[in-house]
Amino acid sequence: MRRLRGVKPFIFALILIPLISAAEEEENTAPGFDEKAAERFAKLALACVEKEYPNKISHVLNSDEDVAPPRKLTPAFYGCYDWHSSVHGHWLLVRLLRTFPNASFAGAARDALRKSLTAENLKQEAAYIRGEGRASFERPYGLAWLLQLCAELREWDNDQAREMAANLRPLEDAAVERLENWLPKLSHPVRIGEHDQTAFGLGLMLDYARSTKNDSFARLVAGSARKFFFSDKDCPLNYEPSGEDFLSPCLAEADVMRRVLPSYEFGRWLKFFLPQIPTMKNVAWLKPVTSPDPSDAKLAHLDGLNLSRAWMLEGIASVVLPSDLRRNALSSAADEHRRAGLAAVTGAHYEGGHWLGSFAVYLTTRRGLSK
Repeated sequence: MRRLRGVKPFIFALILIPLISAAEEEENTAPGFDEKAAERFAKLALACVEKEYPNKISHVLNSDEDVAPPRKLTPAFYGCYDWHSSVHGHWLLVRLLRTFPNASFAGAARDALRKSLTAENLKQEAAYIRGEGRASFERPYGLAWLLQLCAELREWDNDQAREMAANLRPLEDAAVERLENWLPKLSHPVRIGEHDQTAFGLGLMLDYARSTKNDSFARLVAGSARKFFFSDKDCPLNYEPSGEDFLSPCLAEADVMRRVLPSYEFGRWLKFFLPQIPTMKNVAWLKPVTSPDPSDAKLAHLDGLNLSRAWMLEGIASVVLPSDLRRNALSSAADEHRRAGLAAVTGAHYEGGHWLGSFAVYLTTRRGLSK
C-alpha cells in the first residue's frame, strides 16, 4: 500500500488541538491549582445539583396552583439548597470542564449538565422568572451568576456547550431584560455584604456583556457603576466585616471600578477611595476572618468572604500600574486570604459545601481576570 503523505502530521495536529485548548485554559489558573484540586470542587457541585432538599426557595405564590416542589417550579436549577447556588454550581462544572476537559470527573459533569440544561427545562425557567410578582426574583445576585454561566458556555468551543447555550437563550434574554429594566430605576446602590449587593452583581454583568459583545448592556452597566461609585471616598474598610458577609462592600466596589476606569484613572480613584492601602511591604492591613460555626448557613458566609476578598484584591492589583507601591500590599493580602479561604472549603457541612466550591473555582481559575 502506498504511504499517504502528510497523514501522520495531520493526525498529530488533530490530537494536539484539544491539548492546546486545555493548556490555554490551564494557563488562566492559579499556581498549584491542578486536576486533583479541581476534582475536589467538582465533587461538591456534583453532590448538590440534583439534591433537592434541604431547599430554601424564594417563591411568590399567586394561587394554590403555585404550590409545588422545587423540581417542578424551576426544573433546571432546583438543587444546591437555593436557585442561585444551583446556577453557579452548574457554572462551576462548565468552568472546570473547560479547564480540565479530560479529568476524571468530566463524564459525570457532562451528564449532569446535559440532564439539567435541556431546552424544555430552561423554557420553564424563563416562564417562571417572568411570572407575576417575580420582578425581583434573584436580582441581582442569581441573575448575574446566570449570565456568567451563559458567558462561560458561549466562550467554550464545544458542541455540547453550544447546544446548552442555545437552550439557555430564553432564560438569558429574560434575565438581561429584567436587569435592563431595573438598573435605570435603581436610585442608590445596595452596599451590604450579601446577595443584594450592587457592586458585585455589576462586575459579573459587565464581564458577561463584554464577553458576549452586548454593547448596549455593557454601557448601561458601566454607566451605572460610574453613577453609583465614581464620587465615593474613604470607604470604611475597618467597619468590615459584618457578621454574615460573604462579599466585601469596599473591595467589591473597587473591583467593579477597575473594570470601568482606565488603569491610570483607577489608580487615582483608588487613592481617595481606599487611602488605607499601605505603600510599604509586609504591613498587615487586612486580615482573613474565621467562621465561628461553619455548620450555620449564615455564619458560614465568612468562609466565602475570604475567597471573594482574595479574588477582588487580585483584580485590583492586576490593574494598578507596575510602579504603584500599593501593589505588594494588595498581592500579599490576596495570598493570605486565598490560603485561608481554600482551607475552609471542606464540604464537611452542606451549609457551606453547596456554594463555597463555586467561589473557590472563581478564584483559582481567575475567572474575573480572564481576557
